[in-house]
Amino acid sequence: MSGARYSREAMLLHWGQAILIVWLLWLGWMMTDLPKGAERGAAYGLHKSLGLLVLLLTLIRIGWRLRHPPPPSPLVGPMARLAGATHGALYGFLLLAPLAGYLASSFTPFAMKFFGVELPRLVAPDEALNAWFKQTHQWLVWGGAALVLLHLAGVLKHVWLRDGILGRMLPGKLCKK
Repeated sequence: MSGARYSREAMLLHWGQAILIVWLLWLGWMMTDLPKGAERGAAYGLHKSLGLLVLLLTLIRIGWRLRHPPPPSPLVGPMARLAGATHGALYGFLLLAPLAGYLASSFTPFAMKFFGVELPRLVAPDEALNAWFKQTHQWLVWGGAALVLLHLAGVLKHVWLRDGILGRMLPGKLCKK
């Protein structure tokens, strides 16, 4: 029942983003408890850079997917609709959470950097807009974390069923055929 496999490029983008998202979630929750200082500043800087990287990879991933449709899903009925809705919502999370984080940072008086490279300022500092986008970013992240857990629950279901669905997104040597 497993169906056709995803391309190596799709797998690389998927697993690369999965690692980045887990890292970002951990870093985002950990950094807020750090005392003000160099360590906290470095954690925030890394978080912002990784978030921008996720945004960039998501745009690349969407572009890739538009030119290379995914293999047909062997799922049918409600499970196919749930999987499709979850994947669509995950793409929304991968776009909107980093975008909201970027906009929140853009409305502060501090320079925005991408792995140490200062980005041009596009807007003037604005405390109210910073607060709104920061709150929006936090809500999107909590919703995104719930979507990630739902996605992982689906993965575990398919592992338990041994239906081969997971093998469609695993690199060749990890995939039991």
